[in-house]
Amino acid sequence: MKTKAIRLYGKKDLRMEEFELPAIKEDEILAKVVSDSICMSSYKAATQGTDHKRIPDNVAEAPIIIGHEFAGELVEIGSKWASRFKAGDKFSIQPALNYEDGPVGVLSAPGYSYAHIGGDATYVIIPNEVMELGCLLPYEGPGYYPASLSEPLSCVIGAMHANYHTTPGSYVHKMEIVDGGKMAILAGVGPMGLAAINYALRREDRKPSLLVITDIDQDRLDRAASLYTVDFARSKGIDLRYVNTREMKDPTAGLKELTGGSGYDDVFVFAPVVPIIEQADQILAFDGCLNFFAGPSDPNFTAPLNFYKVHYEFTHIVGTSGGNTDDMKEALEMMAKGLDPAGLVTHIGGLDAVIDTTLRLPEIPGGKKLIYTHFEFPLTAISDFEEKGKTNPVFAELHAACARHKGLWNVEAENIVLEKGHLLKG
Repeated sequence: MKTKAIRLYGKKDLRMEEFELPAIKEDEILAKVVSDSICMSSYKAATQGTDHKRIPDNVAEAPIIIGHEFAGELVEIGSKWASRFKAGDKFSIQPALNYEDGPVGVLSAPGYSYAHIGGDATYVIIPNEVMELGCLLPYEGPGYYPASLSEPLSCVIGAMHANYHTTPGSYVHKMEIVDGGKMAILAGVGPMGLAAINYALRREDRKPSLLVITDIDQDRLDRAASLYTVDFARSKGIDLRYVNTREMKDPTAGLKELTGGSGYDDVFVFAPVVPIIEQADQILAFDGCLNFFAGPSDPNFTAPLNFYKVHYEFTHIVGTSGGNTDDMKEALEMMAKGLDPAGLVTHIGGLDAVIDTTLRLPEIPGGKKLIYTHFEFPLTAISDFEEKGKTNPVFAELHAACARHKGLWNVEAENIVLEKGHLLKG
């Protein structure tokens, strides 16, 4: 079986190549990749090369396939797994392989460490350890792109599960956000912030009574408010507020005032910016938990915290990096029940768009860049479909399909790409 893939050979050395995959072993599975969502983590891997903790030292001689937010169909099942999986099953993969009983410090992950599996490819071989560790996850919902986005959604799910609160007079900590509490998501209308809002509004087991979303970009706030509306939140028993802190004379005081002065039980920081972290610390309630979600690139990144509050008001901080397999399962289950992560997607492209997109990812505005690996066409913003549709009727169809879904990516549009994506090139 031939595959076409984007392979990493070293720092900023990505190449699109076609090569032969070996025949699968009895404990492996051959799979067709349909879609992959490009992540900032892939940018870090591509620019750091072997300095990245998950990239093998011999990548120059044994290149790896990049991309770790992917979905597709199983094609051929090795005999070991024939009783659990079948050809045609749709899947997603948890790329962070967790060896609970294995060697300490193992960091191997699809999309970073393997020659024959990664999201930016047409066909891949899923190795035995992915199945052994329960990281090959069935997807039964509509389309493919939701399954590609289950990994980023799992990150915000994991973050909310990781928050904790104390019990006075006891050393027992209660995990999770406060049910019926007050929550703030700061710098919260980027791609991952939108995922957090979507999840918080649709949880069935617990929810905040007040949810405040901040940013300094009014256009992005307005877009978020159009996707996840105040009225929908009210129907779920949540008082949702979108706040532009640039327009507030004293943002900290203004945000605390929204809580009646008590502060927030759970505060999530979605940008590695010192003033935002300070603001988060200042608006915490008694026993408030600050979740530093944003991952800084500077290993010496620091910010001040009020340790008087840590001691006397029991405020505390937690950080997460990704979600675990249970978080991905929860994401997939919620998608199967109707949660649509389409608000994350702002661009689509073909396999040939991966190299430039990955290496320039911080410069490209918008949210997630979704790749359909069996086609070759330029990275294109959903907002540009209408203009491109004037010369390409397939883009006109895509614009019409997205217009029927509030301007968002959707299964109807995805099916157009899967049927006519070869006509989008050029």
